[in-house]
Amino acid sequence: MFKEKSKNTLDVTKEQNKIAQGTTFKGDIASKGSFRIEGQIIGNIVTEGKVVVGETGYIEGTLNCDSADFEGKFSGQMKINSILSLRSTAQIEGEVETEKLSVEPGAVFNAACKMKGVKSLNEQKEKKSKGKQEKTA
Repeated sequence: MFKEKSKNTLDVTKEQNKIAQGTTFKGDIASKGSFRIEGQIIGNIVTEGKVVVGETGYIEGTLNCDSADFEGKFSGQMKINSILSLRSTAQIEGEVETEKLSVEPGAVFNAACKMKGVKSLNEQKEKKSKGKQEKTA
């Protein structure tokens, strides 16, 4: 009646890849799994999972992932689908697009930031004024 899930079926978004301290990777990475980065990546990362950048970690390029937690450094463009958490040792430069942002005191955030899912004040005002115009017509 009910099919049992195969024990051989893995949820690859829960698998974790690691770039160790002292490692420099140049190039693009595409994965469904999560990442723990203690070394350096110069290139683009696209993943459906979470990216954790430790204090010794550094990314230069683009980052597109579900969520990210930074203690290390980033320079470039990032698009985070869910939440971006910056610990007190984080240093971020570039452009950021995220749904939610958490910044601890001490973190350096020199970035243009766009929050998704939240309408700007101008959009909200325009919507209200259109609603008033429709009611009077």
